[in-house]
Amino acid sequence: MSSTRVALVTGANKGLGLAIVRDLCRRFPGDVVLTARDEARGRAAVQQLQAEGRSPRFHQLDITDLHSIRAVRDFLREEYGGLDVLVNNAGIAFQIGDPTPIAIQAEVTMNTNFLGTRDVCTELLPLIKSRGEVVNMSSGWGFKALESCSPELQQKLRSESITEEELVGLMNKFVEDTKNGVQRNEGWPDDNIYGVVKIGVTALSRIQARKLSEQRGGDKILLNACCPGWVRTDMGGPKAFKSLEEGIETPVYLALLPSDAEGPHGQFVHEKKVAKWQFMPQFYPKF
Repeated sequence: MSSTRVALVTGANKGLGLAIVRDLCRRFPGDVVLTARDEARGRAAVQQLQAEGRSPRFHQLDITDLHSIRAVRDFLREEYGGLDVLVNNAGIAFQIGDPTPIAIQAEVTMNTNFLGTRDVCTELLPLIKSRGEVVNMSSGWGFKALESCSPELQQKLRSESITEEELVGLMNKFVEDTKNGVQRNEGWPDDNIYGVVKIGVTALSRIQARKLSEQRGGDKILLNACCPGWVRTDMGGPKAFKSLEEGIETPVYLALLPSDAEGPHGQFVHEKKVAKWQFMPQFYPKF
């Protein structure tokens, strides 16, 4: 078993994930594991970085597949005895105007961006070593969705005492409500599926941070959600405000917090600063 430190990034064969791996290869004092759902694309990304003089490792990871997640867990446990840095970057977004029925969009987006991220955390958080860092990629769009929810839903989602089970129940209810065509009547926005799912990720991050403080407070693990901003990627599109290099600044900052840092922890971080739970229209188009 190696004593080398190790960082792992999900969804890293392109876009923000690949850019984060590239920067961590340069700045993180240890091994960096690039993971991707598609093995061929993942290995091609590793070869691209090797051609640039970087040396990431590769492991296949589909965050919607528990067997795949557990294979990564076993790899990390056997090779490194744990994990120092986890960046949960993997996610999907349907483009505006996509003809896919809203109920399918809701289910697919929830299964990947929220439930998949939760499953990765369930399996890998117990492996995080003392003074490790966990970064969950979320989005300010979540607050746009939150502010469009009914007061009752807002109160539940903003609650600092909501449990993981209660949150998962709400997220599953959103999917069921869209299937039944009653999401608006039940207090959800009907035009921001991605945002609803991302407010789930942000709320989940706060819950996970609270659990870490309660159960492993002495280990000083720091877990945060962050928003990279609107970035020029396949997902963000060519009109986005930020370059890849600008988009990775906050997640890499959180992944490389100094070992004696006391925070941030359990926060939503934007532009390397702790942000309030409110929508900031200046950072997004059309608002």
